Amino acid sequence: ISTGAFALAATGLLDGRRATTHWHYTRALAERYPGVRVDENVLFVDEGTVLTSAGAASGIDLCLHILRRDLGVAASHHTARRLVAAPYRSGGQAQYVPRAVPEPLGERFAATREWALRHLGEPLSLDVLARHAAVSARTFSRRFADDTGYTPMEWVTRARIDAARELLERSERGVERIAVEVGLGTGANLRLHFQRVLGTSPSEYRRTFSRGARENPGDP
Repeated sequence: ISTGAFALAATGLLDGRRATTHWHYTRALAERYPGVRVDENVLFVDEGTVLTSAGAASGIDLCLHILRRDLGVAASHHTARRLVAAPYRSGGQAQYVPRAVPEPLGERFAATREWALRHLGEPLSLDVLARHAAVSARTFSRRFADDTGYTPMEWVTRARIDAARELLERSERGVERIAVEVGLGTGANLRLHFQRVLGTSPSEYRRTFSRGARENPGDP
């Protein structure tokens, strides 16, 4: 987390790998350890067995990412709620934006995201989201990407996938029903997005992360 990347780099674990650290120290990391591919424009980097994050706050994002990856989205969301943290932020989101989003607009967008999470089963177009935030679609799209690291519709799709993941983990509902409930329409569409974003199928995800699978990891 943060400047802990220097300790990892000193051991050689980051040689040839992509990594990040706090934006104030990225140049120093790159100069001191030229074998490390330093990325100064992200919140965190997942290289499989070695993970690095930017500042302390993005360390929370990294930890939530690890929970999502290893234990499923329900565990990650539960932890985020306890921390009063955002459920997820893209690892590829810029860690330092010189032009800050004005606070009132930032609060308005946060309210729109919360509203969208409660209405995932309904049509959520760019115009609908912008209208809720009371700004133009162009302004909403640009500022939303600055704030989250995703375009509005990418964010909606990932939020729907996360909602589907939680239902797969916690319920026995069929894939078709889940797809309708989270706003993805059909099981085929849900499977398509699951494969594209997660690299697996809903059924395989359920076998891995369902409550029964977590409680009985040794069962065949």
